[in-house]
Amino acid sequence: MSFQSKRELLANVAPRYREGNKKRKSIILNEFISATGYSRKYAIRLLSSKQIPLVKRIKKPRPRFYNNDVQEALKIAWAAANYIASKRLAPFLTDLVPALERHGYLNLNDETRSQLIAISPATIDRILKPIRNNGRSISTTKPGKLLKHQIPIRTFADWEDEEPGFFEADLVAHCGWSMEGEFLHTLVLTDIATGWVECMALPYRSGSAVIHALDKAQQIIPFPILGIDTDNGSEFINADLIRYCEKEKITFTRGRAYKKNDQCYVEQKNGIVVRQIVGYDRFEGQHAYMQLSELYRAVRLYVNFFQPSMKLKKKCRDNSKIKKTYDSAQTPFRRLKKNVKVRTTAIEKLDSINHSLDPIRLLKQIQFLQDALWKHVLWAKQPSPSEKEGKQPLYGFKLESTPKEFVEKNNNDHLVLKTDIIKRRQYRKTKKPRVKHWWKTREDPFENVWDEVRSWLENDPEKTATLILLELQKKYPGRYSKGQLRTLQRRVKAWREKAIIKYDDNLLKRNPLAEDSISGDLKAITVDTLQKMKRENFVVQ
Repeated sequence: MSFQSKRELLANVAPRYREGNKKRKSIILNEFISATGYSRKYAIRLLSSKQIPLVKRIKKPRPRFYNNDVQEALKIAWAAANYIASKRLAPFLTDLVPALERHGYLNLNDETRSQLIAISPATIDRILKPIRNNGRSISTTKPGKLLKHQIPIRTFADWEDEEPGFFEADLVAHCGWSMEGEFLHTLVLTDIATGWVECMALPYRSGSAVIHALDKAQQIIPFPILGIDTDNGSEFINADLIRYCEKEKITFTRGRAYKKNDQCYVEQKNGIVVRQIVGYDRFEGQHAYMQLSELYRAVRLYVNFFQPSMKLKKKCRDNSKIKKTYDSAQTPFRRLKKNVKVRTTAIEKLDSINHSLDPIRLLKQIQFLQDALWKHVLWAKQPSPSEKEGKQPLYGFKLESTPKEFVEKNNNDHLVLKTDIIKRRQYRKTKKPRVKHWWKTREDPFENVWDEVRSWLENDPEKTATLILLELQKKYPGRYSKGQLRTLQRRVKAWREKAIIKYDDNLLKRNPLAEDSISGDLKAITVDTLQKMKRENFVVQ
């Protein structure tokens, strides 16, 4: 008999059982037990209850679809992608997993590989939840008042956003906590169509430094710069940059004043690229500039080839709710490869670079160069590390060969990965040095009379601070007030603490438990003798 049939029989028999006499109940009970197979006590409890007890169905947990191999491989891929969000990681696994296998970090069978590539963002969040670790800086934008009328404000008709080459530009200051003096900056260029990012280190903030960085960027970006859109800072709004853009046939536009979201693409990269990798500390000097430039050489490859991002396709409002629709996350390299307006030769060159890149080794190089850069951290009005301790060595970035300092001496890099690189590297923001706090913020009002107070305490150790203050007020009228009682209490308390220690030391020296010290009649010790002993033992300087 099934469980459902037993419950139907119980619902039919229970009312007759409760209404019957003892003999009738016995007959019904025997019939019910023979039909269901229940024990007698359990059957009586079921038939006697006015309501049929509900039995909760035991739900067996589903067997895990993704085994440990898939989960460990996912953790390695997540670390190699620098711990990006699941919605960015899931579509990128089709490119990332083959790269990790190609360089020996993953060794997967066909089933594990297919499961890993097909995993959903929600499942990624569930698997990574146990190991996930759970600043705005100073604004340096100064408005350039002149020449604004010569630089048009960007509108929807000015740019062709589907064509690579139209960049948003912004400057990030590495000033730490102070704007004084000269310090390094980073010029961030973000292509709107593909998301391609270039970070250029600047030794100082000026229009000439921006022009030099743009000239250098044109040589390394795999497609021509067709336009730049900037904010209204004086480093951009100047005659030199206007002439440079006219000469290079670059469309130059600017955003509206005090509308930061006009450059939303580059503002996002300021946070997730520059601030997350470099941090918020202060850097200045030629040596720090060279080290920052070497770091950006590695960062540009990692961000453009191994950091996918999503683009907003459409946004619609439904009453008070706004629904946003994004496309599938792709790396700037993949977006560039799909764009039909990019030259075939450039795509072939990027393909060869992508095939040769090792994401894990590249991430280790970035971390090594970060450590080298952070040795140049400088607080305002302090000597630089090079002046104080000698120049720090300069570590360069090499794509072809990896210096042995970058890699731990271990033949199995994937084993080191599980214990080392899984640790997420947070952005760096050195804490301000704490200001020294001096507890003694005013002169001690009892310093001149402390010898006198100490003599009173030595003669009468039980004398309170209140009585001492009254005597001082009588002896020095108008000099001490009731508000100074708490200060005097602290001084007396400190004296008593020292007196107790001195008293205990004297007792230990006398060894009062020795037999020869207990001589004479104890009754012969008078009160005056005890007071004398107390004064001798409580003498504290």
